[in-house]
Amino acid sequence: MVGAGGLAVTKLLLGCIADDFTGGTDLASTLVRGGMRTLQVIGIPKEPIPDDIDAVVVALKTRTLPADEAVSESLEALEWLKKIGCRQYFFKYCSTFDSTPKGNIGPVADALMASLGVDFAIACPAFPDNKRTVYQGHLFVGDVLLSESGMRHHPLTPMTDSNLVNVLQQQTRKKVGLVPHSAVSKGNGLLKKTLAQVKDSGYSYAIVDAVTDDDLRAIAVVIQDHLLVTGGSGIALGLPDNFGRKGLLIGSEAASELPSVGGLSAVLSGSCSVATNAQVAHWQSTRPSFQIDPLTLAKGEDQVTQALEWAKSIIQNEPVLIYGSAKPETVKAAQELLGVEAAGQIVEDALSRIAIGLVDLGVRKLVVAGGETSGAVVKALNVEALRIGASIDPGVPWTVGLRDVPIALALKSGNFGTVDFFEKALGQVQ
Repeated sequence: MVGAGGLAVTKLLLGCIADDFTGGTDLASTLVRGGMRTLQVIGIPKEPIPDDIDAVVVALKTRTLPADEAVSESLEALEWLKKIGCRQYFFKYCSTFDSTPKGNIGPVADALMASLGVDFAIACPAFPDNKRTVYQGHLFVGDVLLSESGMRHHPLTPMTDSNLVNVLQQQTRKKVGLVPHSAVSKGNGLLKKTLAQVKDSGYSYAIVDAVTDDDLRAIAVVIQDHLLVTGGSGIALGLPDNFGRKGLLIGSEAASELPSVGGLSAVLSGSCSVATNAQVAHWQSTRPSFQIDPLTLAKGEDQVTQALEWAKSIIQNEPVLIYGSAKPETVKAAQELLGVEAAGQIVEDALSRIAIGLVDLGVRKLVVAGGETSGAVVKALNVEALRIGASIDPGVPWTVGLRDVPIALALKSGNFGTVDFFEKALGQVQ
């Protein structure tokens, strides 16, 4: 048993820090698929964690915080993970490298390296299952460069440069190098040699190319003894096997088992990504939905009560969708009037209060779209830890929140999931 006071154990293998909530569940889902019993905690937990856990993911909400705040919260999480005795540490960020020239990937990684006493780490956000690949240091979303994808319009972290060496170099004073696909694809021997050459040349970070899952597994083998790993959840594909080869992990299909949860179902969406907008539209073609609007909320209209009254008359018979998602031009108009941060915050706050109201109506199975929205909802529902189950789509599992009344949660990154994701998710738990 591991207590909040920090009693160290040797059972825990991997300690992870995720910069948003859906990123945490994405990573945890990958580890579960590899046979690791994984717990996601929301910040640093006050209660002991179960003693059958192989990996812990500390989910923070630091992706868009000021860099100094993101560093402080990440270091606090790292100190807790150190106390509970993890063998390896993972800093997880988005597979689209969401960040700005001021951070937060570089500043947080710098701070973690300093605290752990390491002088070299890889950076690999590739996640081929979700069409995120890195080639010659450039990040692709599907068959287009990151800078040409929908991410160029992201309201908080617009990504207008696809060259990850350039992007990360703007965020750190350390030197950023590249391990090209020609080295990755030739096998572990050349890859290990190339990584060593990059490090010996004075680089502290190496952007590592990866275009297939086999690439990610090859990279994982070579970094098995790295104390710190940074990247998207894709690079975690091979980490369970690393521990297995060392005799530290016996993978189990039971790693994805979750307790049964009854009750009603609903979907909340705050993401304005291309993928989520398509999912909202698909739902609306056959099912009921209610839209909240930041400008209407800002005028003082009580859309929270309106949404709950609307849902109350329907939800006993079928799931509902309540959303603040909108197209880029609508988001931009709201940001110009309210400010970028305020426009997002007002929607998050409303959806959080709606989540509480839905639970009061008997909802126990809730799909939430958007990293920031998921974080706000989880905090509002006082969920401190999540058991991680099987994947719905790559990177998105069902989870069960450990609270007085358990609740099943599917926390979806805005860019993830097929167009019918909402229906598919709820179909698995009906």
